Amino acid sequence: MGFDTSDDAGVYRLDDDKAIVVTADFITPPVDDPFLFGQIGAANSLSDIYAMGGKPLTCLNLIGFPTDQLGPEILHGIVEGALSKITEAGAVLAGGHTTADDEPKFGLSVTGIVHPDNYWRNIGARPGDVLVLTKPIGSGVLFNANLKKWVSEQALNECISHITTLNKVAAETMADFSIHAATDITGFALAGHALEMAKGSSVTLEIQADQVPTMSEALAMYEKGVSTGVNAENRALIEKETRFASTLSTWHQEIFVDPQTSGGLLVSLPAAQGDTLVNTLRDKGVEAACIIGAVAELKDEMYLTFS
Repeated sequence: MGFDTSDDAGVYRLDDDKAIVVTADFITPPVDDPFLFGQIGAANSLSDIYAMGGKPLTCLNLIGFPTDQLGPEILHGIVEGALSKITEAGAVLAGGHTTADDEPKFGLSVTGIVHPDNYWRNIGARPGDVLVLTKPIGSGVLFNANLKKWVSEQALNECISHITTLNKVAAETMADFSIHAATDITGFALAGHALEMAKGSSVTLEIQADQVPTMSEALAMYEKGVSTGVNAENRALIEKETRFASTLSTWHQEIFVDPQTSGGLLVSLPAAQGDTLVNTLRDKGVEAACIIGAVAELKDEMYLTFS
Protein backbone atom coordinates (compact mmCIF):
# COMPACT_ATOMS: atom_id res chain seq x y z
CA MET A 1 0.00 0.00 0.00
CA GLY A 2 1.55 3.26 -1.15
CA PHE A 3 0.49 6.90 -1.45
CA ASP A 4 -2.55 6.61 -3.75
CA THR A 5 -5.06 7.87 -1.16
CA SER A 6 -2.78 9.99 1.03
CA ASP A 7 -2.56 7.33 3.74
CA ASP A 8 -0.45 8.07 6.79
CA ALA A 9 2.24 5.46 6.04
CA GLY A 10 3.26 2.83 3.54
CA VAL A 11 2.69 -0.88 4.15
CA TYR A 12 4.92 -3.61 2.68
CA ARG A 13 3.97 -7.28 3.03
CA LEU A 14 6.80 -9.56 4.19
CA ASP A 15 4.82 -12.81 4.40
CA ASP A 16 1.31 -14.02 5.20
CA ASP A 17 1.55 -12.87 8.83
CA LYS A 18 3.75 -9.78 8.79
CA ALA A 19 3.96 -6.45 7.01
CA ILE A 20 6.15 -3.45 7.78
CA VAL A 21 4.71 0.04 8.13
CA VAL A 22 7.07 2.85 7.10
CA THR A 23 6.81 6.61 7.54
CA ALA A 24 8.89 9.77 8.02
CA ASP A 25 7.99 13.20 9.34
CA PHE A 26 9.71 16.22 10.91
CA ILE A 27 8.66 19.61 12.26
CA THR A 28 10.07 22.98 13.28
CA PRO A 29 10.01 23.89 17.00
CA PRO A 30 6.59 24.90 18.40
CA VAL A 31 8.26 25.45 21.81
CA ASP A 32 11.63 26.74 23.04
CA ASP A 33 12.43 23.83 25.37
CA PRO A 34 14.65 21.28 23.50
CA PHE A 35 13.42 18.28 25.49
CA LEU A 36 9.76 19.14 24.83
CA PHE A 37 10.55 19.78 21.15
CA GLY A 38 12.02 16.29 20.92
CA GLN A 39 9.00 14.77 22.62
CA ILE A 40 6.55 16.57 20.34
CA GLY A 41 8.50 15.71 17.19
CA ALA A 42 8.75 12.06 18.16
CA ALA A 43 5.08 11.74 19.16
CA ASN A 44 4.11 13.39 15.87
CA SER A 45 6.17 10.93 13.82
CA LEU A 46 5.14 7.83 15.77
CA SER A 47 1.49 8.78 15.31
CA ASP A 48 1.50 7.72 11.65
CA ILE A 49 2.27 4.14 12.66
CA TYR A 50 -0.59 4.14 15.17
CA ALA A 51 -2.93 5.62 12.55
CA MET A 52 -2.32 2.50 10.44
CA GLY A 53 -3.06 0.15 13.36
CA GLY A 54 0.62 -0.76 13.59
CA LYS A 55 3.21 -1.13 16.34
CA PRO A 56 6.40 0.97 16.07
CA LEU A 57 9.67 -0.97 16.19
CA THR A 58 12.64 1.14 15.10
CA CYS A 59 13.25 4.87 14.70
CA LEU A 60 15.89 6.98 12.97
CA ASN A 61 16.43 10.63 13.90
CA LEU A 62 15.97 13.22 11.15
CA ILE A 63 17.62 16.44 12.30
CA GLY A 64 18.38 19.82 10.78
CA PHE A 65 20.48 21.88 13.18
CA PRO A 66 22.15 25.34 13.11
CA THR A 67 25.47 24.33 14.66
CA ASP A 68 26.84 27.85 14.34
CA GLN A 69 23.99 29.27 16.47
CA LEU A 70 23.07 26.57 19.00
CA GLY A 71 25.27 24.45 21.22
CA PRO A 72 25.45 20.65 21.40
CA GLU A 73 23.49 20.64 24.66
CA ILE A 74 20.41 21.81 22.69
CA LEU A 75 20.82 18.94 20.23
CA HIS A 76 21.28 16.47 23.07
CA GLY A 77 18.13 17.77 24.75
CA ILE A 78 16.08 17.26 21.60
CA VAL A 79 17.28 13.69 21.19
CA GLU A 80 16.74 12.92 24.88
CA GLY A 81 13.15 14.14 24.62
CA ALA A 82 12.56 12.04 21.54
CA LEU A 83 14.11 8.98 23.16
CA SER A 84 11.73 9.25 26.10
CA LYS A 85 8.75 8.94 23.73
CA ILE A 86 10.38 6.25 21.58
CA THR A 87 10.98 4.19 24.71
CA GLU A 88 7.41 4.80 25.90
CA ALA A 89 6.21 3.49 22.53
CA GLY A 90 8.18 0.27 23.04
CA ALA A 91 10.42 1.05 20.06
CA VAL A 92 14.18 1.61 19.80
CA LEU A 93 16.30 4.45 18.45
CA ALA A 94 18.63 2.87 15.89
CA GLY A 95 20.50 5.92 14.59
CA GLY A 96 19.65 8.69 12.16
CA HIS A 97 21.13 11.63 10.32
CA THR A 98 21.90 15.25 11.18
CA THR A 99 22.55 18.02 8.68
CA ALA A 100 23.36 21.70 9.04
CA ASP A 101 20.31 23.93 8.65
CA ASP A 102 19.32 27.53 9.27
CA GLU A 103 16.71 26.55 11.89
CA PRO A 104 16.16 23.44 14.00
CA LYS A 105 14.07 20.68 12.49
CA PHE A 106 13.39 17.35 14.11
CA GLY A 107 11.45 14.19 13.38
CA LEU A 108 11.77 10.49 12.86
CA SER A 109 11.73 7.86 10.20
CA VAL A 110 9.76 5.05 11.82
CA THR A 111 9.35 1.40 10.91
CA GLY A 112 6.55 -0.57 12.48
CA ILE A 113 4.83 -3.89 12.07
CA VAL A 114 1.24 -4.87 11.37
CA HIS A 115 -0.69 -7.91 10.13
CA PRO A 116 -1.03 -7.55 6.33
CA ASP A 117 -4.75 -8.34 6.50
CA ASN A 118 -5.52 -6.13 9.47
CA TYR A 119 -4.07 -2.66 8.95
CA TRP A 120 -6.13 0.52 8.86
CA ARG A 121 -6.44 2.88 5.93
CA ASN A 122 -7.90 6.35 5.68
CA ILE A 123 -10.53 5.00 3.30
CA GLY A 124 -13.35 2.56 3.97
CA ALA A 125 -15.77 4.68 6.01
CA ARG A 126 -19.33 3.40 5.51
CA PRO A 127 -22.71 5.11 5.65
CA GLY A 128 -24.16 4.53 9.12
CA ASP A 129 -20.76 4.69 10.83
CA VAL A 130 -19.96 7.17 13.56
CA LEU A 131 -16.79 9.26 13.79
CA VAL A 132 -14.65 9.22 16.93
CA LEU A 133 -11.87 11.75 17.65
CA THR A 134 -9.38 11.13 20.46
CA LYS A 135 -7.73 14.53 21.07
CA PRO A 136 -8.94 18.14 21.09
CA ILE A 137 -7.90 20.50 18.28
CA GLY A 138 -6.46 24.02 18.40
CA SER A 139 -2.70 23.70 18.95
CA GLY A 140 -1.81 25.78 15.88
CA VAL A 141 -3.56 28.95 16.97
CA LEU A 142 -2.48 28.54 20.59
CA PHE A 143 1.20 28.49 19.68
CA ASN A 144 0.77 31.56 17.49
CA ALA A 145 -1.22 33.41 20.14
CA ASN A 146 1.40 32.50 22.72
CA LEU A 147 3.91 34.59 20.75
CA LYS A 148 1.69 37.55 21.63
CA LYS A 149 1.55 36.42 25.29
CA TRP A 150 -2.23 36.05 25.01
CA VAL A 151 -2.44 32.43 26.15
CA SER A 152 -2.54 31.54 29.84
CA GLU A 153 0.16 29.29 31.25
CA GLN A 154 -2.47 26.69 32.12
CA ALA A 155 -3.89 26.57 28.59
CA LEU A 156 -0.42 26.32 27.04
CA ASN A 157 0.60 23.52 29.40
CA GLU A 158 -2.61 21.64 28.61
CA CYS A 159 -1.88 22.02 24.89
CA ILE A 160 1.66 20.67 25.33
CA SER A 161 0.33 17.77 27.38
CA HIS A 162 -2.03 16.81 24.56
CA ILE A 163 0.56 16.92 21.79
CA THR A 164 3.24 15.05 23.77
CA THR A 165 0.77 12.24 24.49
CA LEU A 166 1.28 9.22 22.24
CA ASN A 167 -1.66 7.76 20.33
CA LYS A 168 -0.47 4.36 21.61
CA VAL A 169 -3.26 3.71 24.13
CA ALA A 170 -5.92 4.94 21.71
CA ALA A 171 -4.67 2.71 18.88
CA GLU A 172 -4.25 -0.35 21.07
CA THR A 173 -7.77 0.12 22.44
CA MET A 174 -9.26 0.56 18.97
CA ALA A 175 -7.67 -2.72 17.84
CA ASP A 176 -10.52 -4.54 19.60
CA PHE A 177 -13.15 -2.71 17.53
CA SER A 178 -14.26 -2.81 13.87
CA ILE A 179 -12.36 0.19 12.54
CA HIS A 180 -13.44 0.90 8.97
CA ALA A 181 -11.17 3.91 8.37
CA ALA A 182 -8.57 5.80 10.41
CA THR A 183 -6.20 8.74 10.17
CA ASP A 184 -4.41 11.11 12.51
CA ILE A 185 -5.05 14.84 12.55
CA THR A 186 -1.93 16.83 11.69
CA GLY A 187 -0.99 19.69 9.36
CA PHE A 188 -4.05 19.63 7.09
CA ALA A 189 -6.29 20.07 10.14
CA LEU A 190 -9.43 18.19 11.10
CA ALA A 191 -11.22 19.34 7.96
CA GLY A 192 -8.40 18.42 5.59
CA HIS A 193 -7.85 14.92 6.93
CA ALA A 194 -11.59 14.28 7.25
CA LEU A 195 -12.02 15.32 3.61
CA GLU A 196 -9.34 12.82 2.53
CA MET A 197 -11.25 10.11 4.38
CA ALA A 198 -14.57 11.15 2.84
CA LYS A 199 -13.29 11.37 -0.74
CA GLY A 200 -11.39 8.10 -0.50
CA SER A 201 -14.52 6.40 0.85
CA SER A 202 -16.99 8.15 -1.53
CA VAL A 203 -19.17 9.25 1.39
CA THR A 204 -20.16 12.42 3.21
CA LEU A 205 -18.78 12.97 6.70
CA GLU A 206 -21.27 14.96 8.77
CA ILE A 207 -19.47 16.59 11.70
CA GLN A 208 -21.30 18.24 14.58
CA ALA A 209 -19.25 21.35 15.30
CA ASP A 210 -20.29 21.63 18.94
CA GLN A 211 -19.22 18.02 19.58
CA VAL A 212 -15.63 18.54 18.42
CA PRO A 213 -13.34 18.90 21.47
CA THR A 214 -11.20 22.04 21.39
CA MET A 215 -8.20 23.02 23.49
CA SER A 216 -8.68 25.59 26.21
CA GLU A 217 -8.67 29.18 24.87
CA ALA A 218 -8.24 28.11 21.21
CA LEU A 219 -11.64 29.34 20.08
CA ALA A 220 -11.18 32.53 22.09
CA MET A 221 -7.96 33.21 20.17
CA TYR A 222 -9.75 32.90 16.83
CA GLU A 223 -12.49 35.19 18.10
CA LYS A 224 -9.77 37.74 18.94
CA GLY A 225 -8.47 37.53 15.37
CA VAL A 226 -5.42 35.31 15.79
CA SER A 227 -4.76 32.72 13.07
CA THR A 228 -1.83 30.76 11.59
CA GLY A 229 0.06 30.99 8.34
CA VAL A 230 -1.48 27.71 7.17
CA ASN A 231 -5.20 28.28 7.83
CA ALA A 232 -5.84 30.00 4.49
CA GLU A 233 -4.11 27.21 2.57
CA ASN A 234 -6.04 24.53 4.45
CA ARG A 235 -9.34 26.31 3.82
CA ALA A 236 -8.55 26.63 0.11
CA LEU A 237 -7.98 22.87 -0.09
CA ILE A 238 -11.40 22.01 1.32
CA GLU A 239 -13.76 24.85 0.39
CA LYS A 240 -15.16 23.42 -2.87
CA GLU A 241 -16.25 20.15 -1.25
CA THR A 242 -17.09 21.30 2.28
CA ARG A 243 -20.16 23.08 3.65
CA PHE A 244 -20.28 25.00 6.91
CA ALA A 245 -23.64 25.71 8.50
CA SER A 246 -24.67 29.36 8.27
CA THR A 247 -24.89 29.42 12.06
CA LEU A 248 -21.13 28.86 12.37
CA SER A 249 -19.28 32.18 12.49
CA THR A 250 -16.23 32.58 10.28
CA TRP A 251 -13.91 32.68 13.28
CA HIS A 252 -15.45 29.44 14.62
CA GLN A 253 -14.92 27.75 11.25
CA GLU A 254 -11.20 28.53 11.50
CA ILE A 255 -10.67 25.97 14.28
CA PHE A 256 -11.47 23.21 11.77
CA VAL A 257 -8.65 24.29 9.44
CA ASP A 258 -6.21 24.85 12.32
CA PRO A 259 -2.98 22.88 11.56
CA GLN A 260 -2.30 20.33 14.26
CA THR A 261 0.95 18.85 15.48
CA SER A 262 0.72 15.35 16.98
CA GLY A 263 -3.08 15.44 16.89
CA GLY A 264 -5.51 12.68 17.75
CA LEU A 265 -6.85 9.75 15.80
CA LEU A 266 -10.03 10.12 13.77
CA VAL A 267 -11.78 6.81 13.11
CA SER A 268 -14.95 5.59 11.45
CA LEU A 269 -16.63 2.52 12.94
CA PRO A 270 -20.11 0.95 13.23
CA ALA A 271 -22.56 3.11 15.17
CA ALA A 272 -23.34 0.20 17.49
CA GLN A 273 -19.72 0.25 18.72
CA GLY A 274 -19.29 4.02 19.03
CA ASP A 275 -20.37 4.60 22.64
CA THR A 276 -18.53 1.51 23.84
CA LEU A 277 -15.31 2.65 22.17
CA VAL A 278 -15.57 6.14 23.65
CA ASN A 279 -16.29 4.81 27.15
CA THR A 280 -13.40 2.33 26.91
CA LEU A 281 -11.01 5.02 25.70
CA ARG A 282 -11.99 7.33 28.54
CA ASP A 283 -11.59 4.51 31.08
CA LYS A 284 -8.03 4.06 29.78
CA GLY A 285 -7.16 7.73 30.14
CA VAL A 286 -8.04 9.06 26.67
CA GLU A 287 -10.34 11.59 28.30
CA ALA A 288 -11.08 13.80 25.29
CA ALA A 289 -12.39 10.92 23.15
CA CYS A 290 -15.88 11.54 21.80
CA ILE A 291 -18.22 10.96 18.88
CA ILE A 292 -18.09 14.03 16.63
CA GLY A 293 -20.34 13.01 13.78
CA ALA A 294 -21.54 10.33 11.40
CA VAL A 295 -21.02 8.96 7.90
CA ALA A 296 -23.75 9.32 5.28
CA GLU A 297 -24.27 8.52 1.61
CA LEU A 298 -22.50 11.03 -0.64
CA LYS A 299 -24.72 14.05 -1.26
CA ASP A 300 -24.25 16.44 -4.20
CA GLU A 301 -20.47 15.92 -4.29
CA MET A 302 -20.33 17.57 -0.86
CA TYR A 303 -17.94 15.29 1.00
CA LEU A 304 -17.77 17.16 4.30
CA THR A 305 -20.30 19.14 6.32
CA PHE A 306 -20.06 21.00 9.62
CA SER A 307 -23.35 21.82 11.33
